Amino acid sequence: MKTRTIIEGATCVLVPLILEDQPVSISSASVFYNPEMELNRDLSVAAIAAFSEIMASRKNLNISDITYVDAFSASGIRGLRIAKEVGLTVTLNDWSKEAYELMKINTKLNSLKDKVNICLENANLLLHKNKYHIVDIDPFGSPTIYLDAASTSAISMLAVTATDTAPLCGAHLNSGIRKYGAVPLNVEYHSEMGLRILLGRIARDLARHEKSMYPLFSHATRHYLRVYLEVQKGVNKSDNCLKNLGFISHCKKCFSRSVHYGLAVHIPEKCKICGHNNNVAGPLWLGNLHDKDFCDSVLMQLSDRELGKKEQAMKIVRLCKNELDVPTFYDQHVLSKKLGISAIPMENLLKELETNGFKASRTHFSGTSFKTNAEIEEILDTLRRFR
Repeated sequence: MKTRTIIEGATCVLVPLILEDQPVSISSASVFYNPEMELNRDLSVAAIAAFSEIMASRKNLNISDITYVDAFSASGIRGLRIAKEVGLTVTLNDWSKEAYELMKINTKLNSLKDKVNICLENANLLLHKNKYHIVDIDPFGSPTIYLDAASTSAISMLAVTATDTAPLCGAHLNSGIRKYGAVPLNVEYHSEMGLRILLGRIARDLARHEKSMYPLFSHATRHYLRVYLEVQKGVNKSDNCLKNLGFISHCKKCFSRSVHYGLAVHIPEKCKICGHNNNVAGPLWLGNLHDKDFCDSVLMQLSDRELGKKEQAMKIVRLCKNELDVPTFYDQHVLSKKLGISAIPMENLLKELETNGFKASRTHFSGTSFKTNAEIEEILDTLRRFR
């Protein structure tokens, strides 16, 4: 295997050499490395550092006492960055022999042999056998077949990446139903739909182990979804967590939508505004996607570090921090097209909604998306006034 040297953050590693005309895919090399995920890894370093400092303070631990596992390590880049740049005790794992050998080289290259344990094992077996304070699963495709083991293993934090956005967001409906045990809708807020379907599935997996989750930071970026969840043990906490599950009722004719909490609820067949048939998505997570204080801690970590994708990372976290905590977002371009008018500057729309007594914010999902507690009729009336 031919390699090249790359530097991310303060960590230097060897990664597979891929020819410039070769597409980046799981089959591009025997050990997968995706340079497009540097932003993901920069955010991971900051989020896990922020959580580790909070955890160390709460439990009177040294940072080095906190254990972290990267269950799909490949070259080892993510876990090595956590060991070197955050200071945790790290376990790297992959079931590829070539990945295992490359991880050993990269661990030695960064002088981390005393802080890093390297495993050559099936991820599910490793996670069922061992418990870690922080469990990170970033597989190629859907994480669902690893969630039970990850839920067993995670003591304090679970970080999950999903790259199968088509099933999660409703583009591949039947695949989404099979993998996530939920019905997604391919609507204008499909990216948020995917995040909430993923979170709903994780909440149900954790509940089987009498654990609960509290989302600290969740984002949908390009081709993947990523969530960071605080995990707590306890039957009562688990039961309360499940109260955040429910369904979204959506009318594709007038864009009205409503939320319905619970796993056995009555949802009107017809839209209350236009009488058209409602479409139903779920069960999914209807609770918060982010914790504002935690986002502040992540921003502090980002500002103090030399990172290749620092500005992009900080922009995402700021937008997430300031997002209105309601499901779901609206797309101004979609609504403007419905009305046959031109889109207006987003700040003007947000200001007008706030002037009329509503809350409103931008979102991290797209530059044309916004959240508000106004109903669809009030939003459309607001847009009409700008004709």
